[in-house]
Amino acid sequence: MRLTDLLHPHLDGVTTVVDATRGGLNLEPYLHLPPGVTLRRDDERPVAEGELALLSYGPDTELHGSEDACRAVLARLRPGARGLIVLGHRVSELPYHRLLDHLVAHRCQVLRAAPLDYVHLHAGAVVARTDELLAPHDFFGRPVPADGHVTALRIADEYVFADLASRSLRARVLDLERTVEEAERTRDTAGQDGLAERLAAAVREKDQLAAALRAARNRVDVLQARVAMLEGSTSLRVGKALVTAARSPKRGAVRLPGELYGLWRGRRRAAGPASGSTPKDRAEPDTPMDGRFHLAHRALTVAPRDRLVVAGVFTPATAEDFAADVVVNRLLPHDGRLLVQRTDPDVLVVQLSACTGDGPWSLTGTGLAPDLDRTLAELLAETRVSGRSAVLWRDVPPAVAPGLARLAWDAVLDADTGVRLGRLDPVAEGRERLREVFRADSTRVRLSRLARLAGAPDPLDERRVAVLAAPRDRTEVARLVGQVLGQLHRPVEVVVPDPAGLDELTAAGVAVRRGQPVAPWVADWTDLTEDRPDTLLLDLMCAQEYSGADAVGHTPAADDYVFVPSLRPLLVRRSLHMSGTAPGSWAGQGHRLFAVRGKEPS
Repeated sequence: MRLTDLLHPHLDGVTTVVDATRGGLNLEPYLHLPPGVTLRRDDERPVAEGELALLSYGPDTELHGSEDACRAVLARLRPGARGLIVLGHRVSELPYHRLLDHLVAHRCQVLRAAPLDYVHLHAGAVVARTDELLAPHDFFGRPVPADGHVTALRIADEYVFADLASRSLRARVLDLERTVEEAERTRDTAGQDGLAERLAAAVREKDQLAAALRAARNRVDVLQARVAMLEGSTSLRVGKALVTAARSPKRGAVRLPGELYGLWRGRRRAAGPASGSTPKDRAEPDTPMDGRFHLAHRALTVAPRDRLVVAGVFTPATAEDFAADVVVNRLLPHDGRLLVQRTDPDVLVVQLSACTGDGPWSLTGTGLAPDLDRTLAELLAETRVSGRSAVLWRDVPPAVAPGLARLAWDAVLDADTGVRLGRLDPVAEGRERLREVFRADSTRVRLSRLARLAGAPDPLDERRVAVLAAPRDRTEVARLVGQVLGQLHRPVEVVVPDPAGLDELTAAGVAVRRGQPVAPWVADWTDLTEDRPDTLLLDLMCAQEYSGADAVGHTPAADDYVFVPSLRPLLVRRSLHMSGTAPGSWAGQGHRLFAVRGKEPS
């Protein structure tokens, strides 16, 4: 929630807002006060009826001011005055009991409290100085009709239930935090204790495998030499000549004496070569194929990585969906270890459903294919030696392959692999379904969780949007801030000629800069008189991820989810925007343009 959403419903009857914050806060860019309401700095005078004081309270005294300063302002509130307290504490860590004592001591009633969406201000509360109990307000800031006794009962009952819920939630959070800390300590200890042993075992195993490989190659060379000797022997050639003559007696019987005579003379020459002659060098056998040929037609990166690199056991459909956002290497039983060594993936993933259906890893973990179980265990050992994580992706019930649970995994994901938007039918599914999948159930969302586990580039970074704007006055600044912070798919940066007055965007985590955008996608909002629904960027990014287009926008014919030769661009790939070419020539240059019809706000 923005500060304006919390403040404005309580400005009825207020003509002056008094900025009594201490420390380094400057709330003026956040307020966007309506006409008729003025802002003035605190001059230590009492705050009377028709005035609203801005107070701050938080853990950082240099930024939020001290608790004593907040209490002093509360003491200057007169009956009918109001106050807005911005809180720097996180909601789960708010010492509200200390604030509650000050409010009660100075006859202040909390009308509404809500979380704020800023990096340094996490909540806010609107209070009123009153000598009698006021009716509480609903979520939208409207007073709830009630008389005094009923109002008191409602507040008392709600307090008890809210306290019950908050205590249980806080206890649950503390338990989860404690469990996570213990798991991290156990994992770090186990990793440090067993690293040397695993490295030594890996070296020994590598030496053994290298010796076995050399012995196998020597054996192959011997067998190839014996085959060549047999193929060149006179007995074999005589036998071939007799068999040929027997198959065709009419012609073969005529040629047989000549062939036998030739073999006899050739044998005499081979038995006694002339003195001083040099035997021909035997042709060198072809170089035996080494393991590198197993990597043909596989995906690997040789440049600095800006995408997640995954190696693992996947179904064909999952590998295809993942390949749209990350680098995927499907491991096979015969080349898995080699592929892990050569490609150095960020994470090794084993999809449980790939071990239960048809495919090279079928029956792994069921106890019916011990050779595959052993191969998979070797893959995990190789992954740990290289310092990478091994993740079991349980997209089906674990009972179908119980043996996998006995292996050493760094993490286990219990979820499906998500839905690629390109597999959905936008007409049959509907716009709401696309939004839901995009935000919570898409393949990119699932891969983002995997990337966080591996410490690799996040696939969701490809959804970042930069907004280009040029506000000319305070009205357009307020409109730009409202449209940006109101988007369900919020931009990560706003590029403007002058960042003055946009402090609220920075506080909300949106970068404000001059120059060129750095996000992968660019939206031109130069015309700030245009109404933009809160779903605008969300729908545009849904359409882009569905189509893979280079530009998404509207057409005069209101085309929806179709490729078109021209459009009014609303979302453009950064590289295309930076090229400086006219939108009318994009289609002719091979760029893909995708049209989406505008929708009403959600």
